[in-house]
Amino acid sequence: MTNDHDYVIAADLVFDGRQVLARHAVAIEGDRITAVAPADQLIGRGRTIDIAGTLLPGFIDLHAHVLLDRTPPDTVLRHGITTVRDTGGPLVRPSGGDGRLRVLAAGPILTAPGGYPIPVFGKDVALEVPDIATARAAVGQLVDGGAALIKIGLEPGGSAGAPWTAHETTTPPPWPLLSREVVAAIVAEAHANGLIVSAHLSGPVGAELALDAGVDEWAHVPCDLLPDALIARAAAADVRVLGTLDTQSRTTGVFQNAVRLVEAGVRLLYGTDLAHPDVPWGIDAFELQLMLHTARGALTPADVLSAATARAGEHLGLAPLGQLVAGAPADLIAVNGNALERFKLLEYPDLVVSGGVIVVEPTGSTEAAV
Repeated sequence: MTNDHDYVIAADLVFDGRQVLARHAVAIEGDRITAVAPADQLIGRGRTIDIAGTLLPGFIDLHAHVLLDRTPPDTVLRHGITTVRDTGGPLVRPSGGDGRLRVLAAGPILTAPGGYPIPVFGKDVALEVPDIATARAAVGQLVDGGAALIKIGLEPGGSAGAPWTAHETTTPPPWPLLSREVVAAIVAEAHANGLIVSAHLSGPVGAELALDAGVDEWAHVPCDLLPDALIARAAAADVRVLGTLDTQSRTTGVFQNAVRLVEAGVRLLYGTDLAHPDVPWGIDAFELQLMLHTARGALTPADVLSAATARAGEHLGLAPLGQLVAGAPADLIAVNGNALERFKLLEYPDLVVSGGVIVVEPTGSTEAAV
């Protein structure tokens, strides 16, 4: 791990979070990017790392459970994820971004008494909210503890092939759900504190409840087939939807739902359920490939990568995090080769930088001190 104060990274291709720039470079001072320009304008300012490949922003995984699973944060960081949003588990205040994995946490999931995730993961990962007053108090408790969002469970269970069906449960489905009034109270209290609400849901019942109550985000593309009316409502309401297509790939409706959501105008965001045993402890190239395929030609590889970088940072309210622009946090990764032509390269980054700190030293590059 190297903590050089000022240096320049040049690359054959630079993806800035939105577009690809040929033969550009990024200047870093301390923990910030100070300039992005054609390489010949920046090389010579000090130590230069020259990448024979692609330079990108560090990836942001918007759906992870690294705290609950005790996934090694250094492993996640070294494999290209520089920021995770932990969406259900222990509550911690925002941390990292300084040579460590940046972690933003939701804390325990708000649910009906006995509702998901309690039958699968136990009561330690949940807060039971039987009524409006308890729900508002629970949101306040999470806000005071540093929560970056509020997560709720709207999961009746019974979805064939869903990851949570692989676990033994203490009670069989159907599991109790929060009422619309309680969910609406959670949304109102979260919004009053500047936070969004993300809902774990898997099918029409949870989706309709979330839409009725004004929930901001679906933590998954639902794995049970949705009727056309709910797809249209989600698009009209500008609901943000996280993919988790890889870990949901064994379910019956996730791909049809994803295609129809994209066709309706919903732009999926990158989230993998990181910590599940069937997805990598880092960037998930298959998730990116599935996102590209569900778009059926409507999106470019750059559009898909933006869902894990620039658009993810904007979704967090932390822009320009996720971008390679002046003033952005110096979170970067690089791979040898063209990452837009071969997503698999991203699972094995040749360079990882967190807050200006070089975490993975480049091996396939040239360096010069000027």
